Amino acid sequence: MSAAVRAFSASTQEISFSNEMENLGPDDHKIKASAAAAAGEEAEKDHEEDNAAEEDDFKLQSDHKELDLGPQVSLKEQLEKDKDDDSLRRWKEQLLGSVDMSSVGESKEPEVKILSLSISCPGRPDLVLPYPFISNSKSSSLFTLKEGSRYHLKLCFIVSNNLVSGLKYTNTVWKTGVRVDRTKVMLGTFSPQKEPYTYELEEENTPSGIFVRGSYSARTKIVDDDGKCYLDVSYYFEIQKRWPSS
Repeated sequence: MSAAVRAFSASTQEISFSNEMENLGPDDHKIKASAAAAAGEEAEKDHEEDNAAEEDDFKLQSDHKELDLGPQVSLKEQLEKDKDDDSLRRWKEQLLGSVDMSSVGESKEPEVKILSLSISCPGRPDLVLPYPFISNSKSSSLFTLKEGSRYHLKLCFIVSNNLVSGLKYTNTVWKTGVRVDRTKVMLGTFSPQKEPYTYELEEENTPSGIFVRGSYSARTKIVDDDGKCYLDVSYYFEIQKRWPSS
């Protein structure tokens, strides 16, 4: 579902045609073997990059947790503390913005509830994805996009209890076992409020051509600075020549 599926060309090296293989000469077989080896090296490289990225994320989370930030208190306590000091009160209001006190609880931990994820394409109604996702096999793709089309993802969520800091969206896409995209977007820091937040990611384009059509697997995560995960889903989707009829 991400723009870098246009980098998919690496995965086409894995496609084999048995009829052609029967008529290949020795040199042709060497060429095919070299191409297959290159594809294997590319897949191994992608796997190493995935592991390295996850290790970097874990290291950042570990370093963050090792910092002595002092005792953690609830947002309600922070707002009520020093309330008689006008200068501190104004500073907190400027820092925190318009916090909805009805959404501030006693808990020190923020809560982020994902309400919906939808895909917007020009000239078409929004495609609201069923959440929680139920797509767990290639035969039950979550959605289908038309090749060469423009789209962007919209996230709708509610924040309660406390500030959530450094909310981050990550999306990884594979085709035929080869990673074709890894996207990271820093969504930002959000204060608790009753009204849901809507965040729209940048517009992207699906690739086009016969080799990019077919099924893709993806994993989408939303985590904060402390490594707390609010969304972690895996699913399948398709890119086809035309939009689905229904």
